[in-house]
Amino acid sequence: MRLLAAREHSRAELARKLAARFAPEALAAVLDDLSQRGLQSDQRFAEQYLRMRANRGYGPLAIRHELQQRGISADLVSQVMDALDLDWAEQLRQVHERKFGAELPQDYKESGRRGRFLAQRGFSADLIHSLLKGH
Repeated sequence: MRLLAAREHSRAELARKLAARFAPEALAAVLDDLSQRGLQSDQRFAEQYLRMRANRGYGPLAIRHELQQRGISADLVSQVMDALDLDWAEQLRQVHERKFGAELPQDYKESGRRGRFLAQRGFSADLIHSLLKGH
């Protein structure tokens, strides 16, 4: 309960953290009980995590990958991302402006540097290309 009080956790995260305290058979029962009582929800975790990472300037590719690493299924990730319907182009513009200002790059070297930074943040090549070309 203490783990869930601090923040949301995915089922896989809880299983990893509680593995040392419970036998494998008991652990599944504990996790099922928490889910049934509404104390643990992968969907709620995914929604919260998506909002948090998007607010910190990360793109959909990075967030999708991070959620899947935390044990959230690809289907649930897609469902949550579609439901929240964030404007990723606007997110990208804001991240670019915070880091580099409103000016677009003037040469290929600078464009490449900015593109690599934005790609590391998890934005798609199409979105990055569109932003950097001024479309």
